[in-house]
Amino acid sequence: MIPTYQLYQNYADATDPLRACARMMAQALGATWPGIPVHPYWRKMASACEVFARTQLTHARPPFGIATVEEGRTISVHEEEIHATPFCGLLHFRKDSATVQPKVLVVAPMSGHFATLLRGTVRTLLRDHDVYITDWRNARDVATAHGRFGLDEYVSHIIDFLGVLGPGAHLLAVCQPTVAALTAAAVMATDGHPAQPRSMTLMAGPIDTRVNPTAVNALAKSKPIAWFEKNMISTVPARHAGAGRRVYPGFVQLAAFMNMNLSRHVEAFGKLYHHLVDGEHARADQIKDFYEEYFAMADLPAEFYLETVRTVFQEHALPLGKLSYAGRPVEPRAIRRTALFTIEGEKDDICAVGQTLAAQELCSGIRPYMRLHHVQTAVGHYGVFNGRRWDNEIYPRLRDFINMHHR
Repeated sequence: MIPTYQLYQNYADATDPLRACARMMAQALGATWPGIPVHPYWRKMASACEVFARTQLTHARPPFGIATVEEGRTISVHEEEIHATPFCGLLHFRKDSATVQPKVLVVAPMSGHFATLLRGTVRTLLRDHDVYITDWRNARDVATAHGRFGLDEYVSHIIDFLGVLGPGAHLLAVCQPTVAALTAAAVMATDGHPAQPRSMTLMAGPIDTRVNPTAVNALAKSKPIAWFEKNMISTVPARHAGAGRRVYPGFVQLAAFMNMNLSRHVEAFGKLYHHLVDGEHARADQIKDFYEEYFAMADLPAEFYLETVRTVFQEHALPLGKLSYAGRPVEPRAIRRTALFTIEGEKDDICAVGQTLAAQELCSGIRPYMRLHHVQTAVGHYGVFNGRRWDNEIYPRLRDFINMHHR
């Protein structure tokens, strides 16, 4: 039997040239000439070709594309990787400004997409902060010689990156890494680490998935971990730098995401076709931009995926006080110097209301005046960290919280 990853690779090799041809056909059929109107039939053909071309998956990180930020005036922004490991780069969005602002380390999910999924989060934070982000590598590009990467390694990266930033930084984790971020803060507090974050913001994360379990939570508990290892883990084909590494492929994760809201995605591509036919380029570009990001997939190291499923979603090790790091117990109540802000979305169907709030009870050593919780009305999972309500309602609260505790 041909391995799953090789089957996917064979499919991509066979169909990607077809999509490239469709892209060229769309350009040719949609070309305009002075005084010659485009026939409606050709416009429809061009639109159909472009829609087909847009179904291609990519496996390289798209650019963040944040060139400027407005701070009363336009300031240039430059991406700089200031620290790196085989699995992750620490990316700094350096601004051409002498103004000293609070440093914020954004911990991006390692969940099948690249850190650019948080482009909107970063762009907003840059208004008032010195922003850094964990730029996780695609696991299929990491040679097996670099060893394993599991939950412990993930936590170690957060601790090390906070050490690079130095004392006084703030920590912000979105979705999946909220568990690792809380673990890192607890370990640093226990050890008296000098770079303990001044504040920690946990956004829409699975701290305790026993609370209001979602369909995602139910799926994770529906099978034993051996089933996930047998059916979800594949080996990277020989053509890639990470050949032989066991991974949870990004294309499998994408299929799961798509199936959760399949009708919505089908409808979106239908709208894309009609916008193109009708010449509504601005509306078409919005859909194209979204799926260009959505279809940029990264593989996860098998160890990290399996340990996350087992520890976070099946065993609930953190809320039950059974989580360990490097063989040591993790004690959230040891956190005293780091302020805590938890944020949830009212309509979140991935991390339901109450799951992130659980961190407040776990961090009992933090004084009440150093804690804050916010439930944002009328938003789902992605609306917590992207979009209009993030910009206008959530971010102002986060900015004020960081300023309050940036002593």
